[in-house]
This record gives sequence, C-alpha cells and structure tokens, in this order.
Amino acid sequence: MNGAEVVVRALHEAGARALFGVPGGGSSLDLMAAARGVGMPFHLARTETGAAIMAGAVAELSGAPCPVLTTRGPGVSCVTNGIANASLERAPVVLLADGFTARERTFACHQFVDHAALLRPVTKAQLRADGQAGVAIQAAIAASLAAPRGPVLLELTGEAAQAESAPAPAFTPAPPRAPEAAALAAAQALLAGAKRPAIIVGLEAIPHAAPLRALARALRCPVLVTYKAKGVFPDADPLFGGVFTGGAAEVPILAEADLILLAGADPMEWVPQPWKFQAPVIDIAACPRSPHYLVPAATLEGDVGLALAALAGAPGTWTEAAIAAHRAAWLAALSNGPSGNRGISPQALVEITQAACRAAAANPRVAVDAGAHMFPSTTFWQASEPGDLLISNGLATMGFALPAAIGAALYDPARGAIAFTGDGGLLMCLGELATATTLKANILVMVFNDATLSLIDIKKGGRALPPGGLDWPSADFATLMQTLGGTAWHAHDDASLRRALDEALAATGPRLIDARTDPGSYPAQIKALRG
Repeated sequence: MNGAEVVVRALHEAGARALFGVPGGGSSLDLMAAARGVGMPFHLARTETGAAIMAGAVAELSGAPCPVLTTRGPGVSCVTNGIANASLERAPVVLLADGFTARERTFACHQFVDHAALLRPVTKAQLRADGQAGVAIQAAIAASLAAPRGPVLLELTGEAAQAESAPAPAFTPAPPRAPEAAALAAAQALLAGAKRPAIIVGLEAIPHAAPLRALARALRCPVLVTYKAKGVFPDADPLFGGVFTGGAAEVPILAEADLILLAGADPMEWVPQPWKFQAPVIDIAACPRSPHYLVPAATLEGDVGLALAALAGAPGTWTEAAIAAHRAAWLAALSNGPSGNRGISPQALVEITQAACRAAAANPRVAVDAGAHMFPSTTFWQASEPGDLLISNGLATMGFALPAAIGAALYDPARGAIAFTGDGGLLMCLGELATATTLKANILVMVFNDATLSLIDIKKGGRALPPGGLDWPSADFATLMQTLGGTAWHAHDDASLRRALDEALAATGPRLIDARTDPGSYPAQIKALRG
C-alpha cells in the first residue's frame, strides 16, 4: 500500500465512515482515491471550516475519529476555526493536510505556513507522515481519542502519500479506568450524608446515559444538563431541572442542593462566571481539569460510566412537585412571549417546529448556531436522547449550525437534521447551502431572520456605534436557497410558519424556511439567563 492508503485504512478500521474536505494538490487526490478504495465517501464542502465542522459533528455522534482534508497554506489557515471548534467541543477530528517535503522546506516561500505552529494551540498533536505513515496515523488516532478528545494535525505530503508504506499497527483502545477506591469511598460518604443532592450532566456523560439515569432515579434528585448534554437525561422526565450554563437561571434550584455531582461536566461548557454555590461537589471527570472553577470535595477520575455505576444512594427529600416548580420558574424566566406584529417569537418558532415534527412523525437532530436565538433553541427544544442537539458551546462560533446539520444528516440520513441559525450565522457559511443541495442532504434550515447581530446589539449597552455596525438589509434566504436547487418558504407569523413546516416536512432534500423573527424579547431572556 502507499501512504495515503495506509492512512485511510487505519482511519476506516478505527470507525471513520466518511472523509470531508476541500482538496488541493499534493496528497489530497491520493487520499480521495484511497477513501474510494475502502468504500468511504468523500464529501466536498465549499469551505474548509465548514468541512471541519461537518467532520466534528460526525465525530461527536459516532465517537470515532473523523478525517478532514485540506491543501497546504491557505487550506490549513482557513480550516483553523473549524479545528478550534473541534478542540473546544472535544471532537476527535483528524486533519489530513498536504505539507512541504524536507527538500521544499529548504527553499520554498510560496504558500508556506508553519502548519504545526499555527495549529498547535488548537490541536492535541502535530504529526508528520514522512516515511512511516502507519505509525503516524495510529499516533494521531490515539491522541484524538484520549481524554479529553480533540483534533490532531497529520501532515502528509504528496511524496509521502504515494510512497510505499507498511500497514499501520493494530490500534487497541485504552481499557476503561475505574475510579480509585479511596476517591470512591470519599464520594460515597458525601452521598450518604446528603439529603438534597443535585446532578449536573456534561458532555463526557454522553456515552453513559444508562448509569446516569439509573443514579438519578435512585437519588430522586434534580438533574440539570449542559447544552452539549441535552438528551442524556430527557427534558420530559419529572426529575429534569433545566439547563446548566454557569449563569443565573439555574441558581434557584442549585442553591437548595446540599451536594452537587458534576457528571462528566467539562469546565469549557460553562460561561466564564465565578462558581456560585457553597455545597460540596463530587467531580466525576474523564481527565484532570485545568483550570477549574472550583475545588471539589471528591474527584472520581477515569471512565465516567464506571464511576456513575459505582455510586449509590437513597432518595433524599426532593419531591417531583418541588422540581417541577423550579423547572416551571426557569422556563417562565426564559420565555420569549407570544408572536406579534414584528414577527414570530423565537420561542414560538422552536416550539411550533417541534410540534410539526411530532405531527409528521419526524425525529430530526437539531444543530444550533451561536447568537441570541441559541437561548430559546436550547431551552425549548425538547431532547430525549444523547446527540439530539448539536451546538458549538466551548468555542461558540457562528456559522456552525448549517455544516453541523449537513454532517448529522449524512451520518444518519433517516433522521436528518434541522439547522436553527440566525441570519448572521448563515451569512457566514452561505456556500454550504450549495453543499447541502449537491449532496441532497436531508436537512431543514430554519432561519431566525431579524437582520441584525441581536446578541451583540444587546451587549452594546448605551454606546453609540457607527451606523450599520450591527445590522444589515434583510436578506432573502428563501430565494437564494431556490437558486441553489433547494426548496424554500417565507414565514412571517405563526400561521404561515405552520403551513411552511407542513410542506417542508412532507418534502425531501435540502429545505429552508426564512422566518421573520421578532428580537424584542431577547434582552430580558439573556438577562434572566446570564444575570
């Protein structure tokens, strides 16, 4: 085999089932040919960052490393935001970048960028496949999957891609590590003395929903989830206490807890505000936290599922009625109110969309973009299983929802995906609408169109800013979608939104609903959420 074949086969054996990217010269075409040889489809994106976000979504959903390829120089520099997203979202993405040979590096200046130096802050390892492609790709796979998971750079020149190479050594995942006995005993003692424990679930618990749910029901305590952990504990469960962000909205329920369990909650999932609670904390973590918001009373480090299964406790004094009252108050504080003359309420857009999906017996995953619309989307979209909702939380990058929805739909075409995106976020990745239509992806793009950067507009306070600094003329996304080969509708009120959804959910392929949205309720909602 040549180097490209060795790399692709190793990724395929590790669970990769698709290759994303924007090819250039050098190794790109060899990697594409190798992917075809193992039956791995190559998905051409319109932007390198879009390709990396698609790969990141697939990596999060599958738990397997997902590759993305780029050309050298501008390809690597353009993919950086997507790789930064994979880093802070803990997605095992393997970036296969064309590189410069040792001879070229003695004289080349054209398109030369030090890829390793550029990506070192956002990758777990920076590797080269010069002569030993098999060893390099297995090191890349192992690094991407080690806790905390994340992206790895592997430079593969055209010369190395075509050179004969030995097969990659067999990859053996590290065995799950049980918590230390002393730490487990300390955690059990804290649980035994608690009357009102509460659980905060984070992304590391995504593969461990069963033991998490079992522990919560044994303790009969409230469970809050981070954005990325939506669905690990169902929104519809009587013990569901809301979404935890590190902000203000969850303070009332957690202030009543006498013990807090962090179940796989990565600190990158929280907003940068001081820890607000005095109750002791049991931190169940896949790896050490540095830095951390707090000093735990006990830390169970290792396999999160094994730690959750090892814990036990009896029901405390929480009642379902008390948890329901807190949950209702949380939802009321974050309400966007009804739709009106200025457009559709953001909350109504989310709730009407989910009601239409249920009526049509559709169960799409949801990808949510950064911006003010993310708050009603994450609050009012009901999730029941891990992976029901995808979001850029740690990086919180705009331009995420559309490519993430494409990745999710290609991963699971039967379920498909919905992209909840603001107009600003969609304008940043418009080219990926063409990707969606070319690939005939089963996606529905829901555009919260209010012609402004609503979240930044709220943050401006009383400052006078240049005209046009935060808004723009309203874009007609529906017409644009139609010119690219998709199907689209306009919606300006609840009734037209319902009609558009009925038709969209009965259609196939890429679809878009351009919804005129009323941003008036965002300031109060964000104040309630963040304080």
